[in-house]
Amino acid sequence: MPATRSRLAPVLFLSALSAAVALACAGTAAEAGDDSSSASPVVAACANPNLPREILDGSLPGSPQAPLSLVEVSAPGLALRLAVASDDEDREQGLMCVTRLRPQHGMIFVFGTNRQWDFWMKNTLVPLDMVWLTPDGTITTVAPEVPASTRTTPDDAVARRSGHGKYVIELASGEAASDKLKVGERLIVPALSASQ
Repeated sequence: MPATRSRLAPVLFLSALSAAVALACAGTAAEAGDDSSSASPVVAACANPNLPREILDGSLPGSPQAPLSLVEVSAPGLALRLAVASDDEDREQGLMCVTRLRPQHGMIFVFGTNRQWDFWMKNTLVPLDMVWLTPDGTITTVAPEVPASTRTTPDDAVARRSGHGKYVIELASGEAASDKLKVGERLIVPALSASQ
């Protein structure tokens, strides 16, 4: 996921935002405000505060000020509910500092062009599956089980993944296989545009 990780090389680079996020990440996961005392928090303090609660596997008090929109992407025999990251800031933050996702929920990154996109998974606290799609929804690349990092993982040890497309979907690790998402499969993606 994005943010401190300036994950969209070469487009996004470490910035003042990254520094601010890194400082916020110094907080504890308990600060995230999970109201479930028996379960671990679903986000750490450094997560994007506008993530839709629906995609998280657990409850949080209150609601985001300006929640990211949700879309449904049709896959073989199922529907994925995905938060839309369509501008630089939301793409950079992505699912950074999220600790649990609901099954068949995640994020879709929307870009202005169909090309190679590189992701640097700084502050991604859970392993993820990543799926790159062309504008017509055809899967070009699947990166399964991208390893998580911690907030103290050295930059050179943080996972990097790359693929070609206009969209990138991130789901919990193992979802791509269980949802039968494979290269050549075509998903039905609603009309989405990059904001920046």
